[in-house]
Amino acid sequence: MKTKYLTIFLLLSALTLSHDIQSAGSVIDEVIWIVGDDAILRSEVEEERIRAQYEGQQISGDPYCVIPEQIAVQKLFLHQAELDSIEVSESTVSHQVDMRMNYYISQIGSKEKMEEYFRKTSSEIREEMMTSVRNQMIIQQMQQKLTSHIKPSPAEVRRFYNGLSEDSIPTIPAQVEVQIISFEPPVPVEETERIKAKLRDFTDRVHDGKADFAMLARLYSEDTESAKRGGELGFVGKGQLVPEFANVAFNLSDPKRVSRIVQTEYGYHIIQLIEKKGDRINCRHILLRPKVQAGDKMKALASLDSIRQNIIDTVYTFEQAVIRYSQDKNTVMNAGKMTNQQTGSSKFEYKDLPPEVAKQIYTMKEGDISQPFVMMDNAKNKDICAIVKLLTKNDIHKANLVDDFQVIRQMLEQKLSQEYIHDWILQKQKDTYIQIDPAWRGCDFEYPNWIHD
Repeated sequence: MKTKYLTIFLLLSALTLSHDIQSAGSVIDEVIWIVGDDAILRSEVEEERIRAQYEGQQISGDPYCVIPEQIAVQKLFLHQAELDSIEVSESTVSHQVDMRMNYYISQIGSKEKMEEYFRKTSSEIREEMMTSVRNQMIIQQMQQKLTSHIKPSPAEVRRFYNGLSEDSIPTIPAQVEVQIISFEPPVPVEETERIKAKLRDFTDRVHDGKADFAMLARLYSEDTESAKRGGELGFVGKGQLVPEFANVAFNLSDPKRVSRIVQTEYGYHIIQLIEKKGDRINCRHILLRPKVQAGDKMKALASLDSIRQNIIDTVYTFEQAVIRYSQDKNTVMNAGKMTNQQTGSSKFEYKDLPPEVAKQIYTMKEGDISQPFVMMDNAKNKDICAIVKLLTKNDIHKANLVDDFQVIRQMLEQKLSQEYIHDWILQKQKDTYIQIDPAWRGCDFEYPNWIHD
């Protein structure tokens, strides 16, 4: 469990649902709140109400009370962030926006359809997203700065725990720690040559004008998400791509030409440039993966069985076997210990493990090593062979100070952070010029100090 700061309901919409707003847009716009030097318009509230309704978000209370108050809270944070000179990396903002743009394109079908749907050009959509994402990140950093001093001592954690009612003590689900040794079954040379020959044929067809790269990507690329977009990846920075791919893609200069064949951990690619913009690039690619035959998997499983037996016979330790044999770059430098990407720790609930691993260790005891098995590497979309060792296993239990001190401390940090942010907002209300149109005052606000007169 990670410490979470108070999350203000971010009403900064990534996209304005223009077509819905326009249909409801007979309302004459007006200023309904003023917070410091900033105005809140009726149209802003209407846009957020429609967006929340469209996305199925529940608003607790009257939206014409909740939404303007939340926008006002955001403005308090943004104003303080400006005073404190808090800035965010534009490259990070751009990366997040690229991911969102690509997601919308993948869901809607194409960039053109997205523009038609939102009745805006992609550049207009991107500019709105840049502002929205930038503000969200600034608010998050501002909250983190405000609460960075909150670090409860062990004594405070114990007092907090001892003061919890039985119903308030969280139940900790069963958790395990796992080591893994995995590698990919060897691919026959003949299969690799077959893949390369197919990609060379695609390249020749594009260069001869007999085929369109985007159409070939839709038909044949095994990167299923980008294939929906004709192989288009969207604008990305060099650091967002695996090095082998990036080195070739960023050296392309002619959009009419196709790159040489590029091998990465995901398979074999050919790439076509679409556009370069500063330190970012937009390109298409076609990915093909060599197919592993059943016999090759059996050979890999047999090798792992020998490794397992040598560990049991103490020829070498599991940790030494990881260094010698494992191809899992995410765990090899950590003695094979798997890391939970959601929490950053080495502890997993069963549901957070790859299903094949969870199935193996469910009946194992601490120190046991599984039989070799085949599992899917979802990132690469390919089968790998593995064995796992169960390091620790904790059954479901009520949190206690001995086993779950960090969990309890994080609960206290979150509680104290929420209280501090709440008090900070109340104080900022007193120090900030705020004016609310009389027609918008009859609300049961979460923070009662908006109306000064």
